[in-house]
Order: sequence, then C-alpha cells, then structure tokens
Amino acid sequence: MPAPVRLSVVITNYNYREFVTEAVDSALEQTRPPLDVVVVDDGSSDGSVELLRTRYADEPRVRLLCVSNAGQLAAFQRGLAATEGDVVCFLDADDRWSPTYLAQVGDRYDASGEVDFVFSDVTLIGHESGRQGYATHAQDIGYTVLATWVTGRWYGAPTSALSLRRALANRVLDLPAEMLANWRISADNCLVFGASVLGAHKYFLPTGAVDYRIHGRNGWWHDQAKAGQFPALFRSRRLINYYAQRSNLDHHALGLAKQEFLTRANPGWAEARLYAGIAMRAPAPWWKRLERAMAILRRGLRSRGNR
Repeated sequence: MPAPVRLSVVITNYNYREFVTEAVDSALEQTRPPLDVVVVDDGSSDGSVELLRTRYADEPRVRLLCVSNAGQLAAFQRGLAATEGDVVCFLDADDRWSPTYLAQVGDRYDASGEVDFVFSDVTLIGHESGRQGYATHAQDIGYTVLATWVTGRWYGAPTSALSLRRALANRVLDLPAEMLANWRISADNCLVFGASVLGAHKYFLPTGAVDYRIHGRNGWWHDQAKAGQFPALFRSRRLINYYAQRSNLDHHALGLAKQEFLTRANPGWAEARLYAGIAMRAPAPWWKRLERAMAILRRGLRSRGNR
C-alpha cells in the first residue's frame, strides 16, 4: 500500500494576537500530527510576532514567516512555498481545529489517490452558532469544471476547512502579482474556484472538527453579505475566467456536461438541473443537446429516489 500522505498546515495571521496561539496549538495537538506548521504573519502590529516567537521557540514543527503586509493571497503563496507535505491544509489564525481533523482528512486522501481537494463543514463559534456545510453527509463530488466556469458555483468552504494536494495547490496559487491586490481578503475564492476550473477531483467530508469564529473582523464571513452584489460577482468572474483561460476552455467543452455530471457519486436534483442547462448550451444539434440533458435529468431523478 502507498505510504500515508504527509500533512502540512499553513496558518495566516494579521493582527489576531488574541486568537493565533489557539489556532497553532490546535494544529499541533492533532491525533495525526502534521509534518510542519507554517505560520505566515502578514505584517501584524499587535504583538503577534513577539508572542509567536516566544511561545514556539522550542517547537521544531513550527516555522514563522514574518512578511510585510500584502494580504491573504500573498500569505497563502508564501506559506505554501515553505511547506514540505504532500497535502496542504489551510487554517485562519482566528479559527481552530478539534484534535481529529487532520486524521479524518488524511484518511480520506489515503483512501483515494484520485481525490485532489477535500473540504469540510464548519461549526460557528463566537458571536454566532450553528453549522454550515455543503451537505449533511460525505459526498464524492467528482469534477466541477463546467459547473464553476458556466455558473460560478462554489464547491468549497472557508479557508480553515480546505485542503489540497501539493501539486494542485501549486497550480492554483500560481497567480500573477496583479491578482494580489484583488484578493487581500477572501482569498479562499482562489483555492475553491481555482481547484474547480483547473480540474480537481473534489470530496466533501463533514468532520465536525472545524470551528469558524465569528467576531466582527473576519473578512470571509462579512464578505458573504456582499456576495450577490455586482463588484463581488465581477471579481469572482474575472478570477474564474483567468483559470479558464489557463485551462484552454472554450464553448466546445460544454458538450462534456453529461460526462462531468456522471463523476458525481450521488448527485442531487438541483445539480441535475444545473448540468442539464449546461448541456443545452453546447454547440451541437438541438436533438443531441436535448438527449444529453434528458440523460442527466434521469440520473438526477434516480439519485433523488435513492436518498
């Protein structure tokens, strides 16, 4: 059997002195220990650096990178470059993991060499409570290239519930300097959209082990209120289009809607309707487009009946 994957952790911090050591400690206290924990401090002015240096001076797994403030995307890039694991797990400095998180994620990668991207549900803590997740149970989502390219569909989670194989992470974060200003916050969009459009095989794993803190200063949560507004949609569309150009996507790819849909282990009816719509946009005779769309809808109905 292949050797278990080695797990690296990237923690990005900007003026979260009151939270950051809880995040780092939660990574170090995993039942499946990480190979390394890279903490990227993005120019904090609240004493974070001094605290981190003192607290983890004798912890060989922790590497602290102190950089000038350039935003979250730049911190992702620098953190990734400093890790050595086969899979990279991202954690915001104001969040935390329960001790079994890396074990669950690592087991999923160990079980299937085809899976490139695993994301989890999150438990809200702090000013709010509850759970957020793609579904209530584990799902092999397969490929999401066309669904993301055509509709901007989000197949992911906040930063602290995202993990990628190294080869994929390198491709996703290979972004030009002009992108850095656009993604100073909410750079998990780059991880989620980039992985989809660049052809990642995605898996949703509800771990119940990611605590996402709501405290009034975290960008991802508050950015969701603006997610349906034109500037946010336009920014995301530009990002998706950039990845699509790198993948050489053109309208002929729409003819593969049925094949992409069939990579789903247990697709829902909403996904079936989405993919049927994509199939109808393909450059093919109307009867061929209708045939593909009907095949997708029939599969969706069967899946719904099995739920």
